[in-house]
Amino acid sequence: MSHKIIPLADQVLIKQVEPEKKTKSGIYLPENVKEDHTPVMAEILAVGNSKKIEKKGLQVGDWVVYSRYSGTEVELDGEKYMLLSAKDILAKVAK
Repeated sequence: MSHKIIPLADQVLIKQVEPEKKTKSGIYLPENVKEDHTPVMAEILAVGNSKKIEKKGLQVGDWVVYSRYSGTEVELDGEKYMLLSAKDILAKVAK
């Protein structure tokens, strides 16, 4: 059986972007460097129904930048997700 996370109120469900294994110039990063530079970008998978979310214009599929130490990590069906408040989303990434 597959489960589904449905955010409530001003909560947003995101999936973090995997850290880059090498730089744009082709230099491979060691494991300890990748951990120190964990990305703060993610894709929105689901949103709650709150005025805060509407005001920010957040939608499923948007890529966002969020506060590094915010949110709650959730693991479901072997996948890792994060729930965070709309106030912790700092910017949308333009396509």
